Amino acid sequence: MFVRIVKMSFKPEKIEEFLNNFNSKKEFIRNSPGCRLLELYRDKTNPNIFFTYSYWNTEQDLENYRDSDLFKGVWAQTKVLFNDKPLAWSVDKVESLS
Repeated sequence: MFVRIVKMSFKPEKIEEFLNNFNSKKEFIRNSPGCRLLELYRDKTNPNIFFTYSYWNTEQDLENYRDSDLFKGVWAQTKVLFNDKPLAWSVDKVESLS
């Protein structure tokens, strides 16, 4: 399984707008071909920082999503709300215990 982690930091006055945008698009993102899981986290010590974790069947599935009109629209709405450069990691899930 392929995991994409994105760290985003927002202008404080833009957080509600981000959350509204995320909530209106999250089901579409989650239902993109190859997407197995989508999660949103908020930092405990800095409430301006959020992380998305998305699980994909393959790297190509993520690339297909990133080439989609859905991603382009979501990203265009989101990137103008940042107060710092976003960071992203692509990792392979090695093990999971529950």
